[in-house]
Amino acid sequence: MRELLASPAVSFVGRHNSGKTTIVCEVIAELTARGLDVGSIKHHGHAGFSIDVPGKDSYRHRQAGATETVIASLDALARIKTVPHEVECDQILASMPGHDIVVVEGYRASGLPCIEVMRQGNRRDVEAAPALLEFGFDSPEFRATGNRRAQDASSKTVAVLTDIPAVRAFAERCGVPVFELPSSETPEFERLIGRICDFLQENFVRPRVAVAVQAGGESRRMGASKALADFRGEPLVSRLVRRMAPAADEVLVTTNGHDDLDFLSHCHSDIELEVVRDVCAQRGALPGLLTALEGAHCPIVAVVAVDMAFASPELAAAEARLLWKSGADAVVPRNAHGFEPLHAAYRRDTCLPVVRELVAQGSFRARDLLDCVKVRTLSSAEVHAIVPAGGCFANANTPEELERLRSYDVEAALSALIPNESHYCNKTI
Repeated sequence: MRELLASPAVSFVGRHNSGKTTIVCEVIAELTARGLDVGSIKHHGHAGFSIDVPGKDSYRHRQAGATETVIASLDALARIKTVPHEVECDQILASMPGHDIVVVEGYRASGLPCIEVMRQGNRRDVEAAPALLEFGFDSPEFRATGNRRAQDASSKTVAVLTDIPAVRAFAERCGVPVFELPSSETPEFERLIGRICDFLQENFVRPRVAVAVQAGGESRRMGASKALADFRGEPLVSRLVRRMAPAADEVLVTTNGHDDLDFLSHCHSDIELEVVRDVCAQRGALPGLLTALEGAHCPIVAVVAVDMAFASPELAAAEARLLWKSGADAVVPRNAHGFEPLHAAYRRDTCLPVVRELVAQGSFRARDLLDCVKVRTLSSAEVHAIVPAGGCFANANTPEELERLRSYDVEAALSALIPNESHYCNKTI
């Protein structure tokens, strides 16, 4: 699914005939061979290019005056659209969510992290070298030697591929990672591609996200299974799976095994879904989190409680992005009523051993984990910016609370657009 997971991107930049395309194609092939989902963007610096074939039906559609044509087959989709002006790279990238990485060729003015390609055998690269040595990689003077539009860009050079000794020495002095650029016809070039891909994986590839729907509670106050409770024509657990899937590379449903939830795989055959039985007999937030962390295959695990009928996939995606960028072990919303650990994101490799130890010691509160790891909190204002309608933390422990959730009008809440911390309290709705 992954419709809400932003794709990180890195741009390979250089002057004409620097060899960018060969490098980019080899990098895409290697990353794909490593099992990554790779998108790509190629900047064409001139107006009037066409990917349509004269004489074909789609070409005739365009010739007849269509401003947008979609060509669809069993395994591919192409969209050709006439635009009044050049579409910026960030707009294109926003339309390409869910990739592990997007490899961009060109777009020096995009503000993306850039890998600079400079080759001794390319006259334009040699001519640009003096400006680089005098002013630096990210200076307007150096950028202008390749693209006048890039003078004011906020892009950051994160690595250099070069066989020009002076450029290599300058990069080393500046602390910029530098890779020796051999001929594409040599075995050294293949090894270079491997090292570049290692660098991209370590620094830019998006960690994959698992969303765990926690359905292992005892439901004592509800009087019946929360997971199977009807909510607007479907079981709550099915609603949560469908609702959260756009924020997930994989979806887990954790359960104590009292309910048969195997039907979910049939109901949601388009989603990578696994029902995971609780790993320990004890009930509580921490044992449930232990099951989620042990069952997930992704490095980031976002959890939501099954009775949070309006849990937000946008919030889960934002928590995952913040966790990835911040270096925290957990990203947890917090308001006047305290933490919301059952609509939060956790780093699997750092949180799992701590949770195991706490559960072994007889601790069942999520708050005990938060006291032991590095936590980035989300304020009510930050949550409101992501989920203006509120209600994402509202849960149902009784039939009466569930009925109030059923009657909650999201559209009415959105029309008000009044920031209200109480919207994020468990018991508001």
